[in-house]
Amino acid sequence: MPPRSKRSTADGGGPGVALGSTTPARAPASPWTSTSDRERLRASKRDAVLRTAARVFNEKGFHATSLDEVAERLHITKPTLYYYVKNKDEILFECVSIGLQMLEDAIQAERSRGGRAIDQLVAAMHSYVMIVTQDYGMCIIRVGEDPLPQDSRRALRAFKAKLDAHFRDLVARGVEEGSIRPCDPKIAAFTLAGALSWIGRWYRPDGALTPDAIARQAIDVLAGGLCTPRVAARLRVAPP
Repeated sequence: MPPRSKRSTADGGGPGVALGSTTPARAPASPWTSTSDRERLRASKRDAVLRTAARVFNEKGFHATSLDEVAERLHITKPTLYYYVKNKDEILFECVSIGLQMLEDAIQAERSRGGRAIDQLVAAMHSYVMIVTQDYGMCIIRVGEDPLPQDSRRALRAFKAKLDAHFRDLVARGVEEGSIRPCDPKIAAFTLAGALSWIGRWYRPDGALTPDAIARQAIDVLAGGLCTPRVAARLRVAPP
């Protein structure tokens, strides 16, 4: 009987190992991030650009703000800034749009919880103050859409009209349910939104009161009134 030939280990056929069963080498890790990671990173950086610009707009005004200053605060070059935004008009439009969307989302969230209209209105008023004391919300009040081209102004004012409609509807429903005394929902909504919006103009982060404390006191005055019930019963508005 002829002797069996031995497989050479150099051919990968060492004792007990079948030919062609070697484990492939692990591919080196890619130094590039995935598409989703790059998109998230870009969105994060773009938000930083917008938020920083909103802060400078709020401090100095739209016309007195330069993109050079925004880039400097971000520690980037001005050409890098243009990778995320086209111009100063686009920045302001985005800042105001984001602030308005925050208000819309907050009011819708309170309305979706259901319950009495007055409770929804008070909760919406509180959220309103919390937002207009933040960078994007403050930009609605301190800068707004006036510096922008006509088409942009029209779009943002249409958005504001939606917010006004929410307040009017809540006031009207409150009157119907008996939680709000009879009044003109339009005038009431203008008064509430006007008073709450003005907080965004005078609020200072280093002030004595927090946004929550300001919201609670403002709501107490606006919803409860300045006068005691006894005085309010005798109060008469002077005729024109």
